[in-house]
Parts: sequence; C-alpha cells; structure tokens
Amino acid sequence: MTQPIPVRRRLTIAACGLALAALSSLPASADSDVIRVFMDHARILKLDRTVSKVIIGNAGVADVTVSDPRTIVLTGKSYGTTNLVILDQEGDAIVDERILVSVDEANTLRVFKQTTRSVYSCSPSCEEHTPGQAPTP
Repeated sequence: MTQPIPVRRRLTIAACGLALAALSSLPASADSDVIRVFMDHARILKLDRTVSKVIIGNAGVADVTVSDPRTIVLTGKSYGTTNLVILDQEGDAIVDERILVSVDEANTLRVFKQTTRSVYSCSPSCEEHTPGQAPTP
C-alpha cells in the first residue's frame, strides 16, 4: 500500500513545479553573455578593434594570450567561472564578459558509488579527474 504524501511535501513539490515553469520561460539569451570554453581547449576571439590590455579575473580558471592586435586565444585551464575584460587603445572595454570553463561532456564518464562520484575524461583513454586539477591527456 502506498503512503500518502504529507501536505507539506505536496506544497514543496508544487512550489518546485512553479519554479521550473518560471525558469523554462526565461529567454534563451539570458545565458548568451557567457563565453563558454572546455577545459584544456582553446577558443579564438576575433575583435573589431585593436587590443591594448587584456585582464582575466582568475588565471587559474582560464588563460588569455594575444595572438595579434585583433585576435585573442582563450584557454580553459580548470573548472569554474571567471571574467574577461579587454580594453582598446582609448581604455574603453571591447569585451567585458563572464567565462565558464567546463568539461567536454561528450568525452566523459561518471561513476557513482553510493555518495562518491568519479569523473573520467576519455579521449582516447580514460583518465580520472582530480578536483581542481586538469586531467592528463
């Protein structure tokens, strides 16, 4: 025989349903101000103006190099978020965006064992991720 759900729990489930409905109604562009890059991958940013200064909030999460006066190479170093500010010759911001570094989901394997989780990067062979450390190729 199934147990009835207590009234308090019914309200919680209903509130979660409303919250999910509200989140799904957000415009898709709400996340467009985030530059996404995979860990241990590079992303090229072409700019319309000459770069004078490049600032990265947390160099442990992402690295930036200037390839030429209008091209930036952004490399994901470890999981997390940071910000990127690029200034032109006049000191005006060309780019002022959040950076999200994540794992390439297509090449990962997750193993759940009770309360522990292991994540493996499998490209071409599987190597376990250590929290805060990039996997070895």
